[in-house]
Amino acid sequence: MKEKLDFKKTLLLSSLIFGMFFGAGNLIFPVHLGQLAGQNWLIATTGFLMSAIIIPWLALIALSQTRSAGIYDIAKPVGRGFAIFFLIATHVSLGPMIATPRTATVAYSLSFSNWLPKQAQGVGLFLFSAIFFALVFWIGSREQNITKYIGKYLNPLFIILLLLIFLLAILHPMGSLSHAANAAYQTEAFSSAFLEGYNTLDALAALAFGITIVRAIQMMGFQQSAVISKITAKTGLIAILGIAIVYVGLILLGATSLSQFKFSENGTVALTQIMMYYLGDFGSAFLAVMGTLAVLTTAIGLTASFAQDFHRIFPKVSYRSWLILTIGLSFGASNFGLDTIISWAEPLLMFLYPIAIALIILGIASPLFNQARIVYLPTMILTFIPAIIDGIQHLPFNIALLKPFLTWYVNTIPMANVGLEWLTTTLIGFVLGLALYKLQGRNKVTLVENF
Repeated sequence: MKEKLDFKKTLLLSSLIFGMFFGAGNLIFPVHLGQLAGQNWLIATTGFLMSAIIIPWLALIALSQTRSAGIYDIAKPVGRGFAIFFLIATHVSLGPMIATPRTATVAYSLSFSNWLPKQAQGVGLFLFSAIFFALVFWIGSREQNITKYIGKYLNPLFIILLLLIFLLAILHPMGSLSHAANAAYQTEAFSSAFLEGYNTLDALAALAFGITIVRAIQMMGFQQSAVISKITAKTGLIAILGIAIVYVGLILLGATSLSQFKFSENGTVALTQIMMYYLGDFGSAFLAVMGTLAVLTTAIGLTASFAQDFHRIFPKVSYRSWLILTIGLSFGASNFGLDTIISWAEPLLMFLYPIAIALIILGIASPLFNQARIVYLPTMILTFIPAIIDGIQHLPFNIALLKPFLTWYVNTIPMANVGLEWLTTTLIGFVLGLALYKLQGRNKVTLVENF
């Protein structure tokens, strides 16, 4: 039985994790963030890396610490019903509702959308997403080869293309970093960028990809849970550090691009302008290939993890059937367009992210209380309440009946105006849970001594 991962397989597995993580949002949101932050790019980068890098890495550590194979395992100490709810909510958001459809729409926006007339955009998106998801299914249905396709071929090619752009930017920078920041980034650069990191979906993705990473390690011949946990933590760190470097490069590209272009509507537009600046007419074709490679690897990872997780919990339905379901639903959702997907992503992320972060914290701290449910319950209850309110606040439509309450809530509760009030309530719940755990332990000791 194997106990160590050799250098070649370490790189292969790290490349797999990098490729699954680095998708649509990871490519376009940092560039847009750079434009938003302007001269405040450094503090904004710090906030962004906290939610887009540190928390996803901690998620992998939490999976390793608790010997969890994925979302269901890490949420199970709260209760089986909650674990199934969180599994479904996370995978539906990462899969058919937001992240997987977004991979196709971003790939289309970076490629054929730029070459087709306005009246042909609907048909173009339909045909492109059909071919895109057919390719995702073809690779994903060969579960044993996912590591090879993503880690060995697709992701290295993407990294090479991205490094070429960074090299050009270093040799010929577009301008300075002294441009004025957008209004929100003038006074709240850190918190705004922290919330922008939610859009990468990586904290949720880290929990979802756990099952795919574990399967990949097992297919390399490792079966002991302790060994798998160590390999996950090690290769995850290498992948996350690589992504962090890319993020900083993309943010700097966005910030310096203001010397040449006006503030863009979104990261897709900004990235297209940057590519055209450096590569001329060839830039759009270059971006089409690079962007499609980036999102294709993530789409494969998302759909595979969806199918693997659901097959594990509901084994009567085959992996292939779950794969067909998530790809079919993602194909349908992708044809609503990128703007619609993004508008519905925000409320879901504001709801799910605090819950995911609370579970990550509990997973890392679990040796302190042996994963006792009495610690999990108050922590999750006091996280769940503000998460629901934040989700309602960011719905793409107003609920008139709740408006007076929401106004009071934002103006009264500390940090509610920046969407981070759950940090305080989560901490209170965690401390309360630990106190109850200690008290419960003392009572047991007293009972034994009296007996």
